[in-house]
Amino acid sequence: MPKRRRVTIADVAARVGLTSITVSRALNRPELVKPETRSRIEAAASELGYVPNAFARGLKHSESRLIGFVTASVDNPFYAEMIKAVSRHAKRHNYAILLFDTDGEPWLEAKAIETLLSYQAAGIILSPVSDEPHYRPAYVERLRNSDVAVVQLDRTLADAGFSAVVLDNAWAGECAARHLLQRVFAETDAVFERRATDLLVVAGPERSRITQERLAGVRKALARRTSTTALSLDIVWGDYTLAPARERVSEHIESRGMPGAIFGLNQLITLGALQAMKAHGIAPDTLSVVSVDRLPYLDIFDIHVPCVVHDGFHAGQRALEMLLERIAEPELAPQTETVRGVLIE
Repeated sequence: MPKRRRVTIADVAARVGLTSITVSRALNRPELVKPETRSRIEAAASELGYVPNAFARGLKHSESRLIGFVTASVDNPFYAEMIKAVSRHAKRHNYAILLFDTDGEPWLEAKAIETLLSYQAAGIILSPVSDEPHYRPAYVERLRNSDVAVVQLDRTLADAGFSAVVLDNAWAGECAARHLLQRVFAETDAVFERRATDLLVVAGPERSRITQERLAGVRKALARRTSTTALSLDIVWGDYTLAPARERVSEHIESRGMPGAIFGLNQLITLGALQAMKAHGIAPDTLSVVSVDRLPYLDIFDIHVPCVVHDGFHAGQRALEMLLERIAEPELAPQTETVRGVLIE
């Protein structure tokens, strides 16, 4: 079936026997057109299926009502919370959201930014594919030299100079580690009689800012430990998705045996660790696991994992609010807001 041609103002004008200028005025400035003429035009537009080009209209009036959300983590439940918050809050301010899932690919991220710049988007919420220090995509300078407001969310580009909403990652790492030290690695706990005395941290990329900050929190908690019982810290690297975590934890169990406890640095990482445990016949109630961010629906299977939970909805809403502030006042200095989590046992 051939693709249906888009109905234009010229088509509507031909149907009612009027000029395109009159039709355009009736659709965009109806108060300037006689009611009976406007009714004829609106009826013809409806019959033909005419849809106004909101993008072109925004350019004509030098006002874009479009906000881009560029992220590599649509499959992460925590990001789903933030996306929902941004979308809902944007609607209240009469902005439309254009969501780009870059799937962790730098070239898709660059293409998304290029598209939003060509659309003359009013602002961009950006969670880049990487927060490692060496990652410096070419589009950064284009964004800095453009009129587009930018707010980073969770992941940030090193020294980019944009505003950001980030998580208190060091606190999350320290809080989770303190929980394990108090509940699992206490000197009087029988864990030392029946398990290895090591804490396995299942991390993201080794040079990731988020990973390093959360590990710094873990090390801070371990440094303050008063017990004299030996405790080692093992780290396996991956990314922020499920499959690499499952593989790394499986390899660790096969080569080193069962650890004293596992700390997954985000939701998907922890789920991957739980999959590896299941594959090796390790029941969830026989090995302590703690996570950053909530693991939805695990309670359905009677699995309980303590989590350092961040309010993703609040983080997304604050990112959108900061973006709107910068759209209204482009000269505002960059700022960073930090969202701290809370331990849910």
